[in-house]
Amino acid sequence: MINDVKKSAEQKMQKSLEAFKTDLGKVRTGRAHTGILDHVMVDYYGSDVPVNQVANVTLIDARTIGVQPWEKNMLGKIEKAIRDSDLGLNPASMGEIIRVPMPMLTEERRKDLIKLVRGEAEGARVAVRNIRRDANNEFKNLLKDKSITEDDERRGQDEIQKLTDKYIAEIDKALATKETDLMAV
Repeated sequence: MINDVKKSAEQKMQKSLEAFKTDLGKVRTGRAHTGILDHVMVDYYGSDVPVNQVANVTLIDARTIGVQPWEKNMLGKIEKAIRDSDLGLNPASMGEIIRVPMPMLTEERRKDLIKLVRGEAEGARVAVRNIRRDANNEFKNLLKDKSITEDDERRGQDEIQKLTDKYIAEIDKALATKETDLMAV
């Protein structure tokens, strides 16, 4: 019983951490990375699909992303989709490839992004703590139903607390890494 609750809580905490890391990937630093364009949707014969499903997305250099459509007629649509996205990017066609230069971030914008990232981190911490609370409530219910002893409940709560501490430390580590990326000029 205790192991089931612990395993379930650990899986949920892992999912929260992965969701947080995914959200961090969406926040644009001054450096280019192909994941920035993952959420840009392009009209492909009447249906919206991500850019990486209609083109090859690569890094040309540290500050430029290259997008090479698989079909030549998609060039204009991809360029328009990137320009219209809320990423603030200005793509330029160069023959068969679209170059997407990453603009420099201003100091003010960097600080705003750090505030945003810290808010995301706090949301992830709250999610992990909510999972801990739910697991502890499950232990209390099991104790009430006389399925486990008080010692088992205490041991289970201690294990859940250790898991919580581990995942919050992981969140803090990911946050520190992202803040360092954002402040690097």
